[in-house]
Amino acid sequence: MPRDKLLTIDEVAGYLRLNRYTVYRMAERGELPGAKVARRWRFTETDIIRWIQRKKMGRDKSNE
Repeated sequence: MPRDKLLTIDEVAGYLRLNRYTVYRMAERGELPGAKVARRWRFTETDIIRWIQRKKMGRDKSNE
């Protein structure tokens, strides 16, 4: 079974084109799926992609 790529705060910030502090705050508030590993946030690439898709679907439903 292939392993999912783990992303750092900086990698997620680059992927989402957000400031790294915005990503940190969103993770702390539970708005982004992630986990602390040795006091540092880590995110799986799959979880971030699914989070984007859910956000996109929610926005699409509200426009109907």
